[in-house]
Amino acid sequence: MGIDPNFRTSRPVVGDHSGHKVYGPVETPSKLGIHGTIVAVDFDICNADGSCITACPVAVFQWFDTPGHPVSEKKADPVNEQACIFCMACVNVCPVAAIDVKPP
Repeated sequence: MGIDPNFRTSRPVVGDHSGHKVYGPVETPSKLGIHGTIVAVDFDICNADGSCITACPVAVFQWFDTPGHPVSEKKADPVNEQACIFCMACVNVCPVAAIDVKPP
């Protein structure tokens, strides 16, 4: 199914994590929401494949531990989303379509 492309308007901002917004719902550890606005990762479908981390030429992502999450116990967190050059490499390689990139 992939990340909801309308999450920026259809989901509430429920917090902040490592300098980026978190869109709900969040019910730790089973629901972790969508992290980021410019580069957004749906933590609920991210399977920790790691291809986005390898593909990104400007190091937008870092691993973040999410113990107890039913899909994977770590996620690619867009901690450096401001550095994004909009090459879309991460979007193109994500096997579960968990990433959405939108310029500010």
